[in-house]
Amino acid sequence: MKLAGKTAIVTGAGRDIGAAAALKLASEGANVAINYFASSTGADAVVAEIQKNGGKAFALQGDLTQQESVDALVSKTIAEFGSIDVLVNNAGGLVARKTVAESTLEHWKYVMDLNLTSNFMMTNACLAHMKSGAIVNLASQAARDGGGPGSVPYATSKGAIMTLTRGLAKELGPDIRVNGLCPGMIDTDFHNIHTPDAGRRGFEAAAPLKRQGNVDDVANLVLFLACDDSAFITGTNVDLNGGMLFS
Repeated sequence: MKLAGKTAIVTGAGRDIGAAAALKLASEGANVAINYFASSTGADAVVAEIQKNGGKAFALQGDLTQQESVDALVSKTIAEFGSIDVLVNNAGGLVARKTVAESTLEHWKYVMDLNLTSNFMMTNACLAHMKSGAIVNLASQAARDGGGPGSVPYATSKGAIMTLTRGLAKELGPDIRVNGLCPGMIDTDFHNIHTPDAGRRGFEAAAPLKRQGNVDDVANLVLFLACDDSAFITGTNVDLNGGMLFS
């Protein structure tokens, strides 16, 4: 068990990548604290699955753009499990496809807070309790290539996550490693909501691996970066896109 006796917080874990990451970390022995915003049914199902397999987990609703929700999640994790060893910053989203000309300052600030500021707030709150361990930040292929139509605020926030990852790696080493992931087309509700089916079929035709990614593809890398298998890796942002972009 690669994470036996360790505790992980996974944000945005009520569905899709976050849920798969929580299950994967638990399968290797981690206690898991699950944050969700709206996906209560999914979060409860993840907790039930972990507990059914003999693990320990809880789910707590919270808006991580709000300090009180951040503090509540960290405090409950310490109360339940006594430590924090792994933080997976997965919460965030595109919100809506809007060109810069169509966007308002309110939209820009909300996307930045949702993706970037929440990451800072969670990291800041957890560091008081992390003597060692790993932080895994979810960036995006959009951070590499500027994103698809109407996603400049999202792509910009994810580019900042990549920079935050590099800076934190230097600031927190050698005790805490910090790495990021840049997923491309992963079969999730994100693309169910924001990407036309024709675009997804086009991706499959063009990608060297001829398929979309799935949540387990991402969760496997989260586990790798969270455990000692990646003990000499920090400050990196790993591409996960089926060969569609080489950084």
